[in-house]
Amino acid sequence: MGRRQDRDRDNLDDYYHGYREHADEENDNSRHKRCGRNNDHKEDEDVYIVKQKHGYFSILFSISQVGVLAAMMIQCGIAPLRLNPMIGPYPDALSYWGGKNAYLILEEDENWRLITPIFLHAGILHLVGNVAVQMDAGAFFEQEWGSINWLVIYLSSAIGSSMLSCIVMPDYVSVGSSGAVCGLFGAKLAEVFCRACESQKTRQGRIGHEIRKEQLGGVLCSVIVVGLFSFIPFVDWGAHLGGLLTGMAVGMVIFSCSIVTLCWRLFWFLTGAALTVRGFTAAANFMYGGLEPSQDLEDVCGYYAQFFDDYECNCQLEN
Repeated sequence: MGRRQDRDRDNLDDYYHGYREHADEENDNSRHKRCGRNNDHKEDEDVYIVKQKHGYFSILFSISQVGVLAAMMIQCGIAPLRLNPMIGPYPDALSYWGGKNAYLILEEDENWRLITPIFLHAGILHLVGNVAVQMDAGAFFEQEWGSINWLVIYLSSAIGSSMLSCIVMPDYVSVGSSGAVCGLFGAKLAEVFCRACESQKTRQGRIGHEIRKEQLGGVLCSVIVVGLFSFIPFVDWGAHLGGLLTGMAVGMVIFSCSIVTLCWRLFWFLTGAALTVRGFTAAANFMYGGLEPSQDLEDVCGYYAQFFDDYECNCQLEN
């Protein structure tokens, strides 16, 4: 194939993303040939190099989320649209299956509920919206960053989103992976900031800057759209904001490590580390230091039954 391709394979993980219209229609072999031939026309084609070929965790989480919602609806039934306009199970099922319930987290020490909401969705419409973003932008971010970095950002954002949700909406049961997805957007913003001063002398440097400019606009639009969906039933704005802020802070720590200039590397790393530690510490102190969610959430079925005369508790745990 030529020396150039061999060098790319050794240093850049052998996977490429075409940065041209219709480039995604070509298969891997043709992309490799395009980069490797000593042909002036082929050499001029812009190729954006990413770390891996697929977004493995994006796919895994999406499949898991689809399976969990299907299981919930089979076990707990489908609620009337006036109870759950998202076309999903009865609201009490969301808590029984692991949704964010501040009373159970703080009073029953069910801290695992800080992360399990990402596997749950209020209904089909909620699931489709989140999975679509996760499999599109989320999967491409994973290809760029690598699965380990992606997973660290995704899970830390999930925890941060649940913690802020408990603080600002303690009497509200909520579910969804949108807080973690907002964390991915926050991390992308952090990457843009951290790599803004990166050299554009090389072709990859120029291509990277152009793609991040496009991504910046897309991320800002996505954040606005997600914000508009923050007020639908069983989804809360606190989780979205918490995920976004956590993703930005953790992203600064991760992406600062790739900055060439030492002073900027230290600046962004220390800034991100300080924000991350301070944010989680402050949230934990506020949560466990006196937050008092409604005791009605101990019996979620009874909690919802007080608002609807004919509410059916189809997913209660056996005593």
